[in-house]
Amino acid sequence: MVDSVAVLSDIHGVLPALDAVLAEPDLRRADLIVLTGDIAAGPQPTQVLDRLLGLGDKVAWVRGNADRELVELARGEVDDVGDAIAAWAARQLSSGHVDWLAGLPPRVRLAVDGFGEVLFCHATPRDDQEVVVVDSRLERWAEVLADLPPEVMTVVCGHTHMPFTRLANTRQVINPGSVGMPYGRQGAHWAVLSGGTVEMRRTPYDPVAACAQVTESSSYPDVAEWTDYFLHARATDADALAAFGFRDGRG
Repeated sequence: MVDSVAVLSDIHGVLPALDAVLAEPDLRRADLIVLTGDIAAGPQPTQVLDRLLGLGDKVAWVRGNADRELVELARGEVDDVGDAIAAWAARQLSSGHVDWLAGLPPRVRLAVDGFGEVLFCHATPRDDQEVVVVDSRLERWAEVLADLPPEVMTVVCGHTHMPFTRLANTRQVINPGSVGMPYGRQGAHWAVLSGGTVEMRRTPYDPVAACAQVTESSSYPDVAEWTDYFLHARATDADALAAFGFRDGRG
């Protein structure tokens, strides 16, 4: 049984955002950090992986679709995943990084005090790129959670980069939002599970300074444009819902 868990999702290779969260006292006090995927696909992939690997057993890792795609790109199993920065990031990884990402589980189940059995995944428990959002229909939630055992009453996911918590057919679903590529509000978004309570957190940082830091340290050709867009959170939650919503089968 774990007393408290800090959940970080969708870091996407942005070291200043990750470091801002790692400096939070509440994160330092957490018994465990769970990463719910899409960790390295971004402008600082090796720096982010090395920082997290340095935390050792403090971290439990879950593989996201972007992590899986980095492995496929690095090993030559695919040529393109539709994201230019992913192809670049895959070329930066050492063989050790690739092997580590390849070995990550698609989901982790933990007993957390006040929550009981909690399932941590990236998109949904059954698929690493399926889309559910805060206003997905209950029928959709019933479909994507159908295979869970009855004792798992809390699901923590990521993937859509928008923080929310809601009930879906009596199960609690938590998405902490994105550390490195937030939609809606600037800052690094994460969550804490402790004593049966969910605290949705946003760690502010200076986006101008962070953009400069990433641009100086990354050789990605379009790094200035990429960081300006994502670190300033120029996509709103309404933009993201309009772009992603149809993928939950709503028609």
